[in-house]
Amino acid sequence: MSVSYFGTRQSASHQAFAAPLGVRMPYAAGEEIYAQDEDADMIYQVIKGTVRTTRLFADGRRQIGDFYFAGDLIGVETDDQHCFSAEALTDCEILVIKRSALERMGEDGERIQQLIWTETARELSRAKRHISLLGRKTAREKVATFLLDIADRVHNDATPLSMGRQDIADYLGLTIETVSRMFRQLQADGLISLEGCRRFHIRSREGLEDAAAA
Repeated sequence: MSVSYFGTRQSASHQAFAAPLGVRMPYAAGEEIYAQDEDADMIYQVIKGTVRTTRLFADGRRQIGDFYFAGDLIGVETDDQHCFSAEALTDCEILVIKRSALERMGEDGERIQQLIWTETARELSRAKRHISLLGRKTAREKVATFLLDIADRVHNDATPLSMGRQDIADYLGLTIETVSRMFRQLQADGLISLEGCRRFHIRSREGLEDAAAA
């Protein structure tokens, strides 16, 4: 483990800070980063890899919270405990900062606190859009919306799908068979091209946006 710097993403909401503020920790694919209902006393930023958050219910049902990529903050909570657990979908490098340490960081700590509030607002906005996605859209619209969102967040011409079809199905409130059928339909319509199960290209952004419109 090595001391690192908080913030790598290029957007204004993921600024880089000039002081050593955290510890970089490696996580192997499938390894838990933090647990559901665990004390939320750490802040995490994805440096490399993809992270999935999930919540398990007493009856065994699983809810996917979201997927996170390089530059994203995870574990941003309004309460004292984590509502979801976080797991590395791929081999990851995560920057970890103890929340209580922010008070001793002066200006840098205040700037991170401001970033946390910004990310909290972002998370709430994404949660609202996700609820709308689950409630109003058809299966085709849901899958098209999901692919656009992933492509926009990853900024890669050949967009990797670190998550499996079952993860996508659980996130969108669909069956795995429906997700696979929608992928095939969108490809047949010339809107995307698939490279196996784990990578896709958007061939017609305008067409995919039309397919995503409710």
